[in-house]
Amino acid sequence: MTKADLIEEVAQAAEVTRKDGEKIVEAILASIVQSLRAGDKIEIRGFGSFRTRQRKARIGRNPKTGESVPVPARRIPFFKPSKELKDGVNQKEGAAPAPVTPLGSV
Repeated sequence: MTKADLIEEVAQAAEVTRKDGEKIVEAILASIVQSLRAGDKIEIRGFGSFRTRQRKARIGRNPKTGESVPVPARRIPFFKPSKELKDGVNQKEGAAPAPVTPLGSV
């Protein structure tokens, strides 16, 4: 699924125009990025949680030349899926679908 597909799904589910669906998706993604920048943890029950992890500075290698290259310390985004998401993804074909929490009730 691409971002455009997600926008289309949101627009249909919320019964709004595609333009409004795009604003909704953009607002959600911007909020997630802004919270991660601030160092906050984001938890979406039934879906998973986002947070940042610290990577230490290290010495890397240029694969083309083999030259040592210093790689600075940095924060990276990390996603941990919820048990419900894992169970839904690993559900067998033909089984009853896992209950999905509507966005309005989260």
